[in-house]
Amino acid sequence: MHLQKNHTRIHASAFRPVRPLVVYCAMKKLLLLSALLYSAAGFGRGYSHADSLRGSDWPHRAWWDVLRYELTVDFDTVSQSISGSNRIIFLCGDDRTDSMQIDLQRPMELDSAFLITGNDGAPVSSKVKIVNENNVWWLKHPFSRLEKGAEASVLLYYHGTPRKAVNPPWDGGFSWKRDSLNRLWISVSCQGLGASVWWPCKDAQWDEPDNGMNITLSTPNGLQTVSNGVMTVNGLGGGKTTTEWEVRNPINNYDVTFYIGHYVEWHDTLMGEKGKLSLSYYVLDYNETRARKQFAVVKDMIHCFEYWMGAYPFYEDGYKLVESPYLGMEHQGAIAYGNKYKMGYKGMDRSWSGHGLKWDYIIIHESGHEWFGNNVTARDMADNWIHEGFTSYTEVLFTECLLGKKKAMEYSRGLWKLIRNDKPVIGDYGVNEEGSGDIYEKGAAIVHMIRAMMNDDERFRAMLGGINAEFYHKTVTTAQIEGYISAKSGIDLKPFFDQYLRHSDIPRLEYAIKNGEISYRFENVVPGFSLPISVTSGDKETTLKVTGDWQSAPWDGGYDVEFSKDFLVKVKK
Repeated sequence: MHLQKNHTRIHASAFRPVRPLVVYCAMKKLLLLSALLYSAAGFGRGYSHADSLRGSDWPHRAWWDVLRYELTVDFDTVSQSISGSNRIIFLCGDDRTDSMQIDLQRPMELDSAFLITGNDGAPVSSKVKIVNENNVWWLKHPFSRLEKGAEASVLLYYHGTPRKAVNPPWDGGFSWKRDSLNRLWISVSCQGLGASVWWPCKDAQWDEPDNGMNITLSTPNGLQTVSNGVMTVNGLGGGKTTTEWEVRNPINNYDVTFYIGHYVEWHDTLMGEKGKLSLSYYVLDYNETRARKQFAVVKDMIHCFEYWMGAYPFYEDGYKLVESPYLGMEHQGAIAYGNKYKMGYKGMDRSWSGHGLKWDYIIIHESGHEWFGNNVTARDMADNWIHEGFTSYTEVLFTECLLGKKKAMEYSRGLWKLIRNDKPVIGDYGVNEEGSGDIYEKGAAIVHMIRAMMNDDERFRAMLGGINAEFYHKTVTTAQIEGYISAKSGIDLKPFFDQYLRHSDIPRLEYAIKNGEISYRFENVVPGFSLPISVTSGDKETTLKVTGDWQSAPWDGGYDVEFSKDFLVKVKK
């Protein structure tokens, strides 16, 4: 996802009314446990019961693991409504309850649900009672009778008029737009808001379908439809065009998407780290000439990213770049592009270095998410700095591939002007909250500083590739990423991560030069925090291990000194 023009992040929670917790007189054991967990997850900090239901791995979610989604959607472009079904194939785990939480946001309606058990030769289908609680639909059935380790599925039928996007992709939903020739142009964006804004699912980052997904979309004839994965069916009938798309890899719910419009397409291949990678491009028909020129960077970009972070994570599904009616999104294998064929971010250089105008921000940033966000996924939204911080640093890596390290470092440090230090980078867990908008630039600064401390680009590159290999197609916590980086860097980075991720203020470096000595310390840092800060004056240079305690070192340089620019600190003489 991207920053707005004023570089602030809009959270889905900002648009939800805060409601008090409803206390039910005859609360069952499940709801009592939910209330207790809700209280622990953020009661008193402005979160609603709905936030906790969306953001927590309650017992009614934890007992079943999604193996596969089979989604079918029919679009009525006149009424701007949809109808369809979703079959959720799941694996039964421990502590099975008699309820299953299905997420589907109002005004969408879940019409009916069926539990399907048994083998494919003799499946048994039984209708399931549905109880609605705002955006949650409880399936009431003795699920506890299902055997641990057994596979089963629920078939869900639904319909409705999905929420329209207010300011996509930040305040998302359906975009029912028209292109410049007044023809229909439709898509969806729902990160933060959630995939349940348009289809029923377990709307949680920590449970991706292990065996991928099938997406079947029906639209009026004359419109072309694009989705994630590889198209396997394209047929006509009843005034409708139906396309079927197979996603062979696990996928984040919010990455599932579609694009409907008057597209022209072309295809190419790239010989990469894992062999031949399919490349596909879809743009509005009248934009083909300039799109072919703008999208030519894709091959160099993927080679660059594979060098720094390892093989593209979704060879089986290919890479697509699709023109969208909004700025962009990291939809897995089907990147949304809406930067209007400009260099930089909508024609601007967000780093003020001049280097950000040498490439198209949306192509580079959103494609970087294929590694961080789509491949390596934060289990909880509170840890989404893993997505945005590392991906923002992929902009630096591409700048380095294109222009060299010196200019890349200038670009990287230039982004720091956007950091607000308004609140901790990590948000509150269990309530579908992302934390500060600093997950982008401050997150990238954290990666930059780790690289500076390692002072070995080969080891740093091996670490980035190692993260993508170790956590390939997995969901992770910040603790796992911290532990991996500390192990591979050989540096105890726990105080470093605590300072920059869990506190809003950045360190303040105080110093004084007197009588042939330089005295120095960090103010406002966590216990054990230190950084190796170089200080220069003329041709005199030394590196100081600065901590929270006053220290002194001999200094025969001048009084006008400059401290390393590679660490996000404030300096006070």
